[in-house]
Amino acid sequence: MSSKSTRRHRQLTVEIQAALREAKSQLTVLNQRVGTHLELRDIELTCLDILSRHKQLSPGALAREAGLHPATMTGILDRLERGGWIERSRDASDRRAVIVQNRRERGAELLGLYSGMNEAVQGICQDYDEDQLDLIVGFLRRMSAAGHAAAEDLA
Repeated sequence: MSSKSTRRHRQLTVEIQAALREAKSQLTVLNQRVGTHLELRDIELTCLDILSRHKQLSPGALAREAGLHPATMTGILDRLERGGWIERSRDASDRRAVIVQNRRERGAELLGLYSGMNEAVQGICQDYDEDQLDLIVGFLRRMSAAGHAAAEDLA
């Protein structure tokens, strides 16, 4: 790479880092507002999101995914269950094991508060062709993996 392209590459990298920080800030504000509407804490929203992606998890697996101590997870699950957000049931293959999953009837309420953002993302994605979207998906997955690795290093 020439010095000019190297300089441009560094500049774009800095711009990407700044854009990611701004996106994180704006998503944090969105989550705070959703949480305020639903009387849910940030970590509770995070747990509901993790459960929506995995469908069901043991409390221990959910704690690991959320980066929490299992004892902390118990209190969060108690609060979410009292609020009607989740249900705990016994694993059919091991009656001693507990499985946690979101309650469908509350999911629509949560999804409705994110509908503006979801529609905006769909509109933004329409501006890109499939190859560009593949590139973006790959970039975001690599960013998520890097974030996960960095968090593990700090654990």
